[in-house]
Formats: sequence, C-alpha cells, structure tokens
Amino acid sequence: MLDIALNANINSTLTLGSAFLTIIVSFALGILISVTYMKTHVKGYYSQNFTLTLILIPAVIAVIILLVGSNVARAFSLAGAFSIARFRSAAGDPKDIAYVLFSMAAGLACGTGLFGYAALFTMLLCVFMVVLCKINFGAKKSCEKILKILIPENMNYQGAFDDILKKYTTNYQLCRVKTTDLGTLFELVYTVTMDNEKDEKEFIDELRCRNGNLSIVLSMNAAPNDF
Repeated sequence: MLDIALNANINSTLTLGSAFLTIIVSFALGILISVTYMKTHVKGYYSQNFTLTLILIPAVIAVIILLVGSNVARAFSLAGAFSIARFRSAAGDPKDIAYVLFSMAAGLACGTGLFGYAALFTMLLCVFMVVLCKINFGAKKSCEKILKILIPENMNYQGAFDDILKKYTTNYQLCRVKTTDLGTLFELVYTVTMDNEKDEKEFIDELRCRNGNLSIVLSMNAAPNDF
C-alpha cells in the first residue's frame, strides 16, 4: 500500500506515495531545466554529462530533504558526510554554476512538498532564460580579439603595424612582447577590436606581407590566458 510509512522515526510521516511523487516531479523539472540549458547554450559546446547532471540534481536534493525531514541529528550527519566529498572539476562557466543552483533550488522546493511553487518558478525562469537568449541580452556590440604576430629579430616592432591596425580595427593595444625560437623571433600580442565592416582575410593578408609571411594568430575571443 502507498500509505505504508517508509520511516517511522521521523516526526512527519513519509509515505511511499509522497516519496514517489516527489522524485517524479523533481525529475521532470530537472529535464525541463536541462532542455532549457541546451537550448540557450552555444550549440555543440555543452557537455552531455553536465546536462544529465542537471536532470539528476533536483531528484537527489529532493530525496536528501525527504530523508532529513526535521531531524536535526540526521541533518548534521549528512552535512558531515558531504564535507568529506570534494569536487574534482574546476569551476566552469558562470552560467553553468547558475544552472546548478537553479537545479538545487528546484530540488529543495520539491523536497519540502511545494510542488506547485517548484513548477511555477522553474517554468518562469526557463522562459526568462529562453527570452534573454533570443534577444541576445548582454552581448557586446564590438568583438575584442587577441592578435599574435611573429616578426624577425631585426625588425623594429614599435609602430610597425600601426597603419594596418588603424585601418582594420576601431581600437588596439600592444599588450606583450616576448622573444621566441631561441631569440630569433619576436612575438607581439595585441588586443584588437575589429571593425565589423572590414574583411578579416584582407587584414591578415596585409599583416603577412609586413611580417615576412611568418605566423599570425587571430583568436576569436579575448581571454586572460591568451596574454
């Protein structure tokens, strides 16, 4: 029978029916959150393992809340057990972290029996995320990139490419100069804001003519590790 108590030691009686309903609802909300994440993420750049994790997190959190109930001793025991676990993966994209917190909140709401509230705020937040993605909210109007140019050691790098950079970019700055290939070459690293009306291939071709057809790298997105 669904009314059989799963644990008689907790203050509030936990029945098989309520536990089953909690797991099903939290699992369904996890699927909704995971699908929203895939739809609002850059296609092909999300991890399948992460999307599966988003489905599992609400159900796991809901089960934990069900098991703890109002038992303070049990809550402290679980806190001690979780303090032993350590996350081996480095912190990823802030958006991924937000989705993890989103999934945890849905699981907490389901675990406390607030199914309507959990479904309401999950659907609203998913709709908000889809809308923000569609309108491309927060996107930069100009794209900042990293430009790396190799030049011979006998070439004076100061102002060597200024005329070309002024022609094809709206803003540029020389960030780093270092020797490479046993000191026979210099590597110049610029941050550049590309002019969207200019052709990038023509830009690189002019740079190649100036640096003797040595290596040129134009990174699509500027990142601190590129410097």
